[in-house]
Amino acid sequence: MPVGTAGTVKGIRFEELESPDLDAQIILGNTYHLWLRPGIETIKACGGLHKFVGWDRAMLTDSGGFQVWSLGKLRKISEEGTKFRSHIDGALCFLSPEISMEVQAALGAEIAMAFDECAPGEATHEEARASMELTLRWAERSKGAFDRYRTAGGSQRVEDADKMSALPAGHALFGIVQGASHLDLRRESLERTVEIGFDGYAIGGLSVGEEKPVMLGVIEEIAPRMPADRPRYLMGVGTPQDLLDAVARGVDMFDCVLPTRNGRTGQAFTSRGKLNIKNARYAQDQRPLDAECQCSVCRRHSRAFLRHLYLSGEMLASILLTHHNLAFFLDTMRRVRQAIRSGQFTKFHRDYTEQLNSGLE
Repeated sequence: MPVGTAGTVKGIRFEELESPDLDAQIILGNTYHLWLRPGIETIKACGGLHKFVGWDRAMLTDSGGFQVWSLGKLRKISEEGTKFRSHIDGALCFLSPEISMEVQAALGAEIAMAFDECAPGEATHEEARASMELTLRWAERSKGAFDRYRTAGGSQRVEDADKMSALPAGHALFGIVQGASHLDLRRESLERTVEIGFDGYAIGGLSVGEEKPVMLGVIEEIAPRMPADRPRYLMGVGTPQDLLDAVARGVDMFDCVLPTRNGRTGQAFTSRGKLNIKNARYAQDQRPLDAECQCSVCRRHSRAFLRHLYLSGEMLASILLTHHNLAFFLDTMRRVRQAIRSGQFTKFHRDYTEQLNSGLE
């Protein structure tokens, strides 16, 4: 799922996201950033996030918990929620499970996330348990608040329902499994989160500084234990190799800023690994970024031209590299789905990995 932080996927128009080249079916919106700017009153006045930004397909909004956690010393966590200083103007703000659900209901995404607390990858067992317990208490409060918005949308029997951002039927809330790198805590977190009852389940708190084998170990332990009849979502991960390795362990859904962020810094993902367009070796290279890619960028432009654009400071360089990267990630996942349907995923995973690690031509 391409990440749209402030209501837009950076560096690409919605028309391109909807085109056959990319055909993204769902994108993310960032609760924290949209809450601070432009604010939910503006978005509500404009008919919700879909109408505000002009996107008719599905959306998923995160809870804001990770963004607040990443503020470090600028925030203070308590049982009630989190106080923090806005990164925009330094104003004192407060975000809680109830406020997160209020904001997400106003945004109106098809999938919302429970408000959670993310422990750092190196957290001790004691620290991770405290964080997990808080996340579980916040999960119950998130579900209670979110259900009130769903009830308001369905029956209008909730007191002051006309003042609420009523959600129509079909909107989902996902719970988040925490516990840092401690597998016993992860198992307990999953069990107790499932007891609360959510429409889908996510593995959070990974790719926050831990080693890759640790991340894969958590996924391998937890993903197969997640309810088979509900979506399994790995948050904030990762590279094409990470995606395939996680699919092999049972994960269904992913989001990551890598395709867009790396595109803006001159890096392209290809079937043979990452390509840094700034390298002098591409100055006169007339080949596309990836000979196996059929996106419009690879069909039309050479590495030499893209390098020229990037070194010249042309914004088109970031736009084209972002387009290619998103096309590459989305096409990879289409191929994964096809391989699963045909019963060939194990072979596909092996062959894809071998080619990815074979090195650039």
